[in-house]
Amino acid sequence: ALRNAGISTRGWLTDFSRHAVPYDTIISGGPPRDGIPPLDAPTFTTPSEAQQWLGANEPVIAFELNGDARAYPLQILTWHEIVNDVVGDEPVTITFCPLCNAALVFDRRLDGVIHDFGTSGKLRNSDLIMWDRQTESWWQQFTGKAIVGELTGKQLDILPASIISFADFTAAHPDGAVLSNDTGFSRPYGTNPYAGYD
Repeated sequence: ALRNAGISTRGWLTDFSRHAVPYDTIISGGPPRDGIPPLDAPTFTTPSEAQQWLGANEPVIAFELNGDARAYPLQILTWHEIVNDVVGDEPVTITFCPLCNAALVFDRRLDGVIHDFGTSGKLRNSDLIMWDRQTESWWQQFTGKAIVGELTGKQLDILPASIISFADFTAAHPDGAVLSNDTGFSRPYGTNPYAGYD
């Protein structure tokens, strides 16, 4: 089934005998695993500093936990899709699928283990498939469910987040933190590589 679906298992330690979806519903998105690099050591700046490169009407993922309010600009998330972060002392993963415009935040803890997520390079229903570095299971971003591998059927807790304008975030959280565009990667933040996708 894997070969018929055109899925290569080379380099993966995933338990491909376990899956909750038909393999022929999974397609390659183009880039290889982590070819769209997640941010594992995100740095933050102040709203006033961020105003130098972030427009008032630009969309950000606004997320607050235990009084720790953060904004993740979509101009950065479009190029990274996943931020493994700790907010309000809780391990979370901020995710954005630019193809379906889905922004979801997950608690990274599952059965006492903190998971780190990356981009698998695969898509299902035009939605990002994530993978975790602990078991190399594959996860559907839109549902937070493991669909391939050891953790198949497991569900991540989804935490409330919203897409709002940078101006609205700053008004609500003048002392909030904004994900810095100094990510350690050279990317043309502010341009959209998916403009022609439909």
